[in-house]
Amino acid sequence: MRHRKAGLKLNRTSSHRKAMFRNMVTSLFKYEHIRTTDVKAKELRRWADHLITLAKRGDLHARRQALSIIRERNIVSKLFNEAAERFNSRQGGFTRIVKLGRRQGDAAPISLVELVASEKEKKKKTTKKGKGDSPKKRQALEEKALSDKKEDISSDKAPEEGSIETSSDSEEKPDKKTTLSSVTDETEEPKKAKDVKKKSKSNLAKTKEKI
Repeated sequence: MRHRKAGLKLNRTSSHRKAMFRNMVTSLFKYEHIRTTDVKAKELRRWADHLITLAKRGDLHARRQALSIIRERNIVSKLFNEAAERFNSRQGGFTRIVKLGRRQGDAAPISLVELVASEKEKKKKTTKKGKGDSPKKRQALEEKALSDKKEDISSDKAPEEGSIETSSDSEEKPDKKTTLSSVTDETEEPKKAKDVKKKSKSNLAKTKEKI
């Protein structure tokens, strides 16, 4: 009979079993969740609850007892610093077990063991997912953002257009009429010279005939 012998054997020696659960508890407090089989998860809950009660007590003797199980000092200090605020309103049930189904290969039932969040963290999550996430307010915010972008773009374009206009005004464009008249004048001048030469030649020929 197994009177006054709590805990599971798990087909392991006592040294192997203690080392395994020490590693599992350290990883649980380090990452705040761990995946393991259902039987190990139920036994791991006992170890985690014991360490959290020590952290809530918070004296030097409790810290030394926790260090005898968890050999990493930074994790123990993190546990003792956060336990008073995180688990002060709870007298038990510091962990949660969620069943995930069966593992491929040996079809062993797998569970997720995680630490329960505090009430402050739950309130922060609910406020983030609360009133501001309604679809009407999202549409209103998106419309405001689009209108602001359009106004910024129009304000950026306005001075550029004015600068282009001033530059175009400052540069005097030549008139089409003046250019055409200048071209015609230039082409008519050599024609007039040719006509004068022809007239002079014809006059000379007439004078010679008279003589």
